[in-house]
Amino acid sequence: MKALLYSAIGARPDVLDVPDPQCPPDGVLVEVRATGVCRSDYHAWVGQDPVAVPHVGGHELAGVVAAVGAQVSRWSVGDRVTTPFVCGCGRCDYCRAGDPQVCPDQTQPGFTGWGSFAELVAVHAADFNLVRLPDDLEFITAAALGCRFATAYRAVTGHAPITDGDWLAVYGAGGAGLSAIMIGAALGLRVIAVDLSSAALELAAEVGAEHVIRAGGGDPAEQINQICGGAAVSIDCAGTATTARQSVRSLRRRGHHVQVGLLFGPDAAQAIPMDRVIAWELSVHGSHGIAAADYPDLLDLVTSGRVRPQRLITEVTDLAGAGRTLIAMGDPAPHSGITVAVPYRPTP
Repeated sequence: MKALLYSAIGARPDVLDVPDPQCPPDGVLVEVRATGVCRSDYHAWVGQDPVAVPHVGGHELAGVVAAVGAQVSRWSVGDRVTTPFVCGCGRCDYCRAGDPQVCPDQTQPGFTGWGSFAELVAVHAADFNLVRLPDDLEFITAAALGCRFATAYRAVTGHAPITDGDWLAVYGAGGAGLSAIMIGAALGLRVIAVDLSSAALELAAEVGAEHVIRAGGGDPAEQINQICGGAAVSIDCAGTATTARQSVRSLRRRGHHVQVGLLFGPDAAQAIPMDRVIAWELSVHGSHGIAAADYPDLLDLVTSGRVRPQRLITEVTDLAGAGRTLIAMGDPAPHSGITVAVPYRPTP
């Protein structure tokens, strides 16, 4: 098969011929029809999130089942599917309780094994992890749900009670942040977006942000408090020590901070303002993906037209283009929107 492979951390990714993956006994091979290019893939490529090399990244995928393991009972060749980026083992206490996103034996295509920047990708524990796609949902749109949109959906809906008219602050208007803005607005929340990029903030306003704040022009937390007296929920999708602290300081009393953006190196050990957390009885949540069982409500939101994730797709490319996008993520000028790559494999 063709795959976008890098031979060492930070080495240029190239499209090469590599062996097809083996189908796991409890899993399937998916013929990848579309795959998102996510900043998490960049973190792996530059070594912040360690992976074994040589490596094929990619974890936001949609496609068709191409082979089925002997232990799989729910899926057949030709089924249209996607999967969360965290695949639970399906057997442990966490998986049985409905929380595979924290499964200690999880697999992650593109991290624990080769991923979807390829014509084929293996998915383990398929009966537990695969999600059936509606026939009228295009593969490119389904891939855009992937990590960022699905994670944003759970970040908005899964950690705090939300009421129509509540204020939601979103730090970072990249793929995850824009998804959170769109979902929040569709659910009746009043959204404030914060980002360094004017282009990203323009897109944020287009998809539902009522107010936009350009970071660097004063303290965003103070501005949010002036606008609404503090947000009910604030989500840090940027993943820096600064935005995490600002997000907490943006909350009203008894508000909820949700950390979605990944923190690495010194940023990961930075303290948040715990004095405010204690005095105002704030809640702090980590949010790491979504369970396959929670996809139906998300898919209903998409197929009903209440949210249109395809509006966040700013580029559709091929595997080589996915490599160029990965490299460009290191550019100081942030890229707005979602890039989706379409691998090509002729169907026999």
